[in-house]
Amino acid sequence: MNTKLLRKYDLPVPRYTSYPTVPYWDSTPSEQLWKEKVLSAFDMDQGISLYIHLPYCEKLCTYCGCNKHITKNHLVEQPYVESVLKEWSLYLEVLGRRPVLKELHLGGGTPTFFSPESLRMLVEGITAKAIVPEDADFSFEAHPSSTTWEHLKTLREIGFKRLSIGVQDFSPIILDIINRQQTAEQVENVTQQARTLGYSSINYDLIFGLPLQDAQAIRNTMARVAQLRPDRIAFYSYAHVPWIKPSQRAYSEADLPLGDDKRKLYELGRALLEAEGYLEIGLDHFALASDELYHAYESGALHRNFMGYTPAHTRLSIGLGASAISDSWDAYVQNEKKIVDYRARVAEGRLPFFKGHVLTHPDQIIRKHILNLMCQHETQWINPALQDDAFLEGIDRMDELEKDGLILRAPFSLEVTQEGLPFLRNICQALDARLWERRPTAPLFSSAI
Repeated sequence: MNTKLLRKYDLPVPRYTSYPTVPYWDSTPSEQLWKEKVLSAFDMDQGISLYIHLPYCEKLCTYCGCNKHITKNHLVEQPYVESVLKEWSLYLEVLGRRPVLKELHLGGGTPTFFSPESLRMLVEGITAKAIVPEDADFSFEAHPSSTTWEHLKTLREIGFKRLSIGVQDFSPIILDIINRQQTAEQVENVTQQARTLGYSSINYDLIFGLPLQDAQAIRNTMARVAQLRPDRIAFYSYAHVPWIKPSQRAYSEADLPLGDDKRKLYELGRALLEAEGYLEIGLDHFALASDELYHAYESGALHRNFMGYTPAHTRLSIGLGASAISDSWDAYVQNEKKIVDYRARVAEGRLPFFKGHVLTHPDQIIRKHILNLMCQHETQWINPALQDDAFLEGIDRMDELEKDGLILRAPFSLEVTQEGLPFLRNICQALDARLWERRPTAPLFSSAI
């Protein structure tokens, strides 16, 4: 890693899970317009993707940037499930028919906060009014300390084939400072039980840049990974944004590896993963050559949405639950973040979003190119339909990136070099017309590295 480049580009940059990024959404659609967008994006042959946000956690993990609600009161489960199913029925009214459910993901929060019975009621309430093909991709996020055999068995029985285990790190000292109460034995148990039950793909979420994390911690974590051998790895950069998530003030910035030290943790982790046969995909993701995600990357079919990288691409992605985001390809909406507000809107028979954005034609062009860079590390625009003044201005902003060897530009194409991969977010930022039109005056994003 070139430390000079690292220092130059280690700046606050969006992660580009959407374009425009959420702080630049400025045209929330009316409920009627959103319904029209949903219907126009609905393709019966292609199917839809569905994300369900389950926000409850029993304990606060202080590093976490997700929308969550801390409680030990499990009486909240059934009312919340009923609200989600009511929201689903509102969308079914818009669609006018049972959709093909291509992809379903349960995220959180902690989905396994919910009992197996509650999860069965939720999922069967969804699938009873949908067509579920044999190749449907059903997945959920599993907390090692709350995921039981019965959770795994129940979800496998109702169609789940993939799970993502929130490991973060195997060091007890690091887990303690971020208030993540789990053990290595619990991770191993969930992994082995899932395999026994026939889950076809297991992902581990890992984080680099956590407080007190050093090279030895990364080595120890990757040694455990090598033993347990999950099919996929998400190796995320810790996003330190205490001005947004005050719980991160539970530890000091002095506890964090920063700059060169932080990037070295990623480079070490990547080298250890590659030595075990894991192949780097997109941004911060790895997979074994046998995994479907790697096959999608190799074939050019890899897609990225609010659920992360996926081999499935549907124009319509519906988010159910508090804070969930929906995407009709030319518009976004986000649901109410507070559970009480979300449930009240649903009870009124209204789609419960509170903000959104209708993409302009330039937005859609830039979105396409950013998605190409994030998934395939290259993009082309020989087709005039993929060109626009705002996009071409972004290409012109890349002189410094090219000079530093991070990209290769041709008359109608752009390719990210191997040296440029760590700076993928910076490269995408050059195309971000909305950010360049209105540069933030206060911190909005985490650092690129």
